Amino acid sequence: MTTNFSALLIAALLSGTAASAQTTLLKNATVIDGTGHRSQLHTDILLQGDTIAAVGSHLKAPGATVVDLTGKTVMPALISVHTHVGTLKGTTTNAVNYTRENILRQLQQYADYGVLHVLAMGTDRPMLFESGLRDSSLTGLLPGARLHSAGYGFGVPNGAPPLEFGMDLVNRPATAADVAPAMDKVAQVRPDVVKMWLDDFSGRFKKMEPAVYKAVISEAHHHGIRVASHLYYAADAQQLADAGIDIFAHSIRDRDIDDKLLQTMKAKGIVYIPTLSLDEYAYIYARQPEWLHDEFFKRSLEPGVYEMITSPEYKQQLERSPAFAKNKAAFETALRNLRRIYRAGIFVAMGTDSGATPLRTQGFSEHLELELMVQAGLTPLEAISAGTRNAAKVLKLPNTGTIAPGQVADLLVLADNPESNIKNTRHIVTVYKAGKNIRP
Repeated sequence: MTTNFSALLIAALLSGTAASAQTTLLKNATVIDGTGHRSQLHTDILLQGDTIAAVGSHLKAPGATVVDLTGKTVMPALISVHTHVGTLKGTTTNAVNYTRENILRQLQQYADYGVLHVLAMGTDRPMLFESGLRDSSLTGLLPGARLHSAGYGFGVPNGAPPLEFGMDLVNRPATAADVAPAMDKVAQVRPDVVKMWLDDFSGRFKKMEPAVYKAVISEAHHHGIRVASHLYYAADAQQLADAGIDIFAHSIRDRDIDDKLLQTMKAKGIVYIPTLSLDEYAYIYARQPEWLHDEFFKRSLEPGVYEMITSPEYKQQLERSPAFAKNKAAFETALRNLRRIYRAGIFVAMGTDSGATPLRTQGFSEHLELELMVQAGLTPLEAISAGTRNAAKVLKLPNTGTIAPGQVADLLVLADNPESNIKNTRHIVTVYKAGKNIRP
């Protein structure tokens, strides 16, 4: 964009009597735009209403509110495309917790941590849709992160996902013939995707039959809805890929991925959401992670959880668990697989499974996920793109996830640059949601 054209564009945007009151000029920031490009130094961002009007050097906007961001870094707000909202409260995850008050509280917490879109993966309840809460959230009428939904997921009778985690409204078709009428009802709530569970949870449950999960995929596609699957095993991943799955909602964790599956995923455009933080949480409290006593982490926890995870009894329980070694190995396998998958050119987006259990804290998990992606081998800028631009594409948000003219002004202002250290995303100065500072 030339200087003259920029000036004309800005002048046009500022025309009108009320425009200047809605205009903010962020001056002299370091900008990470979410595309994977290097940081842009000494850069201005002009916000007009809820939209980024211009990005460049030495922008002028008469009448605008000017915010000097010298020494600060601006990046797109984060987006998490695998979460659970509403069922977590305190040290419990239960359907009784699913209230309007609890949902709004959690959406506000995500926003406080710079996460402004979240996708709840298959555990929502009728109140969300019948009350209009989901729609009001998506259109920005409610505070906090905007809530997207996978509606009511598909599991197995007396199997996965576990009923005790507020999963009582998940569809559990016994046969392939039962899928179509259930999918018709799910389609009525207009979900972003449909979630299903294909896992035996370490031998606890019978897996979904191939005929059933093929029917879930077919019927969802008939309604124009993509399907995301919980999974663990590489063999299941291959079968799902062959059956037409759209999204792997977790890492492959039982063994290193092979070339055949890599090629199938790439050829079919399957999205990979690694949820690495989930796997680290499964074993990490047997020792003291460096962030355990960090206030940024502690503030994200539900009441009673910090006391639980720091107790000697909990540490001993983890260390003595037969699953401890398996969980640690699964995490390390997930890291290796993400590295291979990303380098193969497969589309990776950020999700965390935050909110599914008290251990998977909402907000902090998203920042930890970025760190773990870097630990897996992505650069900080690649990890940020997975949690901004790529996640926006999964939610089909064409005007969200990057910093450029015409994009929604969802921004994270940081005290330090995460290009040099990904943990600097935790040094939040303020958050802009649709052009408004929501952490003044």
